[in-house]
Amino acid sequence: MNLKGSLPLLILHTLQSGQLHGYAIAKLIKEESEGILDFKEGTLYPTLHGLQKQGMIEMFQEIENGRQRNYYRLTTKGRESLESELDEWREYTRAVNAVLKGVTPS
Repeated sequence: MNLKGSLPLLILHTLQSGQLHGYAIAKLIKEESEGILDFKEGTLYPTLHGLQKQGMIEMFQEIENGRQRNYYRLTTKGRESLESELDEWREYTRAVNAVLKGVTPS
């Protein structure tokens, strides 16, 4: 499965509840997907940087437990994009489910 294509949407969705550092974003996605979506640093951080370049998220630094961490938060543009992408995702999943109707889980 090409899970990387859904990562920007998952990151934007995860950040809508508040600011997080990269590890926390990956951990939350993994937990909420019951371990199925497990994005590693080599996939996560380039996507975060790409979203930052597009103006969807912004990065800032804070000290946590004596260690400097990069935190990310949604921008206004990111919130607007999230709504649009969620609409597209719903349409896409409806179409795929329509094609796969009758397919039973194994």
